[in-house]
Amino acid sequence: MTIQASRTASLTTAALLRLLENADADANTHAPRVLDVRTPGEFRTSHIPGAFNVPLSTLREHRAELLGYLDEDVVLVCRSGGRAAQAEQALAEAGLANLRVLDGGMTAWEAAGAPVLRGEARWDLERQVRLVAGSVVLLTGIAGLFLPGAHLIGTAVGAGLTFAALSNTCAMGMLLSKLPYNRGPRADVRTVIAALRGRS
Repeated sequence: MTIQASRTASLTTAALLRLLENADADANTHAPRVLDVRTPGEFRTSHIPGAFNVPLSTLREHRAELLGYLDEDVVLVCRSGGRAAQAEQALAEAGLANLRVLDGGMTAWEAAGAPVLRGEARWDLERQVRLVAGSVVLLTGIAGLFLPGAHLIGTAVGAGLTFAALSNTCAMGMLLSKLPYNRGPRADVRTVIAALRGRS
């Protein structure tokens, strides 16, 4: 955990904007590849123009196949930086250099008023996790008034969230990402590679 956090190179919104603007202004300057590792549903709701959607699960499973299409600077983006840091670790372990994580993710990007392509509004994955976890704790706490021991379910959820924070993973988030609501358009490895290959 600590090792992962210390080796992750970050890039501010202002710095990424400069890189993208310089590439637009100068044909000899290449923009970094911006990989958005959120779910397809989250990506469809809002994303940085020109970003490629490579969901974290797809990236982890197929990182070796993706390396051949990531031969320049890569900026990894998620909602706030946690999933992007995990993606950075996975790609770095596969041997890819020149990786950076957008500091603060889409939250910081949008707060700065940077350009965003928007689609159908939907709740982001982290908000869904808070809703499900909070609902389970609330309902089992109430049920515990009538059913002895029911409150232990809420305790287990709390333990799971603590582990998620310490390990920088989230089993509940991974499960929720597989729901049709979060899947959005198909983002399998063939689709991702076709998009990366098609970039001019």
